[in-house]
Amino acid sequence: MQDLKVTLIQTPLYWQDKQANISMLEEKMWEIEEDTDLIVLPEMFNTGFSMEAEKMGEPMNLHTFKWMKQMASQKKAVVTGSYIVNDNGSYYNRLIWMQPDGEYQIYDKRHLFRMANEDQHYSPGQKELIVELKGWKIKPLVCYDLRFPVWSRNKSNEQNELEYDLILFVANWPAVRVNAWDTLLQARAIENVSYCLGVNRVGDDGNGIPHNGHSAIYGPKGNAIYFADDREEIKTVSLSGKDLLRFREKFPAQLDADEFEIHN
Repeated sequence: MQDLKVTLIQTPLYWQDKQANISMLEEKMWEIEEDTDLIVLPEMFNTGFSMEAEKMGEPMNLHTFKWMKQMASQKKAVVTGSYIVNDNGSYYNRLIWMQPDGEYQIYDKRHLFRMANEDQHYSPGQKELIVELKGWKIKPLVCYDLRFPVWSRNKSNEQNELEYDLILFVANWPAVRVNAWDTLLQARAIENVSYCLGVNRVGDDGNGIPHNGHSAIYGPKGNAIYFADDREEIKTVSLSGKDLLRFREKFPAQLDADEFEIHN
């Protein structure tokens, strides 16, 4: 495993204004001067956390998708984040994993935040996603998924090799519940013997709900490699593959993990 350079973009979002958000994010992405392998945007990065799915949703391969494809190519890095997708009349909070060569994969948010009626406007995802980048296996998830450890679980194969090396969450996580965000990001790193990365937004949304960031990266010991307070920030961090493998050799907790199956 080579070292992996990841860039987190923690920013306010314009409420339900796709063009303003895309223009703003494009400017920020061009501010990244150093080389990076992965650029992570917040949840619903082009609208904010909107329940107006029919108004804000767009089909695949349209404006936002093409913009992600263009930026991944120009920055020579994977670009990922979620936005509202209309897929044959069903609406998804869909994360796109866009590679520089134009190839992509998708993950639809599994756990919909019923306290904001997200489950009334969107369809839940049914499939996990594991992607590979520079020898790393990465599991991307979305916001409320963070609260569900079974869905986040790092399973091992018959050779006792763990399923992923980095788990990441893109979010619009409100300030009122930021303690849960901080705690669970750290817990996911520890229990899964992996790096854990979370990108949250800052600023108030169109419903007057404040967000205070706390984007972070935790190592497999639960140590904070990077932590952002309540501020707009672009940060690139290098993650050590050697350090991860060395720790897993010394502390192979997966050998004692319980077996289980997930039923949809």
